[in-house]
Amino acid sequence: MAEHIVTDEDAPDAFEQHCYGDEAPVFISCEHASQRMPPGWSWPELDRRLFDSHFAYDIGARDLSLELAKDLKCSAILSRFSRLLIDPNRPEDSPSLILGQADGLPVELNRDVLPSERERRLRLLYRPYHRALDCMVAASSAKLLFSVHTFTPVFEGRERTLEVGVLYDREEAAALQLGDALKHAGIGVELNEPYSGKAGLMYSIDQAAQRYQRAALELEVRQDLAQDSTYRARLVPVLAGALRRLAA
Repeated sequence: MAEHIVTDEDAPDAFEQHCYGDEAPVFISCEHASQRMPPGWSWPELDRRLFDSHFAYDIGARDLSLELAKDLKCSAILSRFSRLLIDPNRPEDSPSLILGQADGLPVELNRDVLPSERERRLRLLYRPYHRALDCMVAASSAKLLFSVHTFTPVFEGRERTLEVGVLYDREEAAALQLGDALKHAGIGVELNEPYSGKAGLMYSIDQAAQRYQRAALELEVRQDLAQDSTYRARLVPVLAGALRRLAA
């Protein structure tokens, strides 16, 4: 098994790793797990409006990821920095890698970001997360890589009734099977909603899957439900059972 040794240069503030079992058939990632500002950055006063918002992180995704990893007895990697600093679920050349506006107002943290500051965020946060993800997937025997995200209950003034979305790019058959399992359990689910995996929005896990010839899916759960421990207690066993069958 490949071993990843964390050094100061690797910036361990960028990620957290959890291992609940060695040979599980599923591996979990959570790219937007935290709204934390690591040492060297802080929240500008004008950005405090964003601290507990979806612009800063995926609300409820961390709890859901860890509960699912425990049920599956698998390994997981989670980010430890706000996506407002830099978004690990985007390619390095993406226009939304460092967000300039949120809710129609400038993000003060990202006003006039110099090339040197952009490179610092890449070097200390984005690339260490991707290196760690790469090393964990390389060392894992998991056939299925599963990324966990959440979405807002209201978008551009419209209420979203969707409970869960299953995102896919190449793995349509697997997505259909997972969607059917969720529907059978009475969970409201759609494929490639409210975003599409075919639009590059599962970049992080998909890159690792292609590199190591694994399958990849991404989960989107509505934030109010992801925060509800009762809902998670209902969702996690259904997800875990379906993912075990898919990866078997």
